[in-house]
Amino acid sequence: MKFLCDQMLGTLAKWLRIYGFDTFYASSDIKDSELLKISKDENRILLTRDKELIYQARRENIKTFEIKSTDIDKELSNILSDIKIDKKMILSRCILCNSIVEEIKKENVKEKVPERVFNNNNKFWHCKKCNKIYWKGSHFEKMKEKINNLS
Repeated sequence: MKFLCDQMLGTLAKWLRIYGFDTFYASSDIKDSELLKISKDENRILLTRDKELIYQARRENIKTFEIKSTDIDKELSNILSDIKIDKKMILSRCILCNSIVEEIKKENVKEKVPERVFNNNNKFWHCKKCNKIYWKGSHFEKMKEKINNLS
């Protein structure tokens, strides 16, 4: 399942990526007509609060989901309630660029992460597209707790 979040839903896009969903996050310079084209061409579910955009999408038979809340937990819960979550895909995507992350050898990140992070962690993941490095720090435990509460 693939999603497209409009420019107002950056936090939602990040969390869908954390859950492992292929999620396109639209920048502010993308016009509504382009959002509709991307959604249709890439078979993405359009997520938005924009009622006019929802109307246009439905006229073109594009799957849409109207985001009614500004509470991220409610948004995620509403979206994920009817979706089977593949636990293996959780934390498999870069939250910045949406690419799949891959495990990287510890010695390859020594110069790329703070010394204390390097010394306190044995596993690291790397996004080949944007070069972001991930590890299981305190942020990981907070994300895991939120995932468990919503799943």
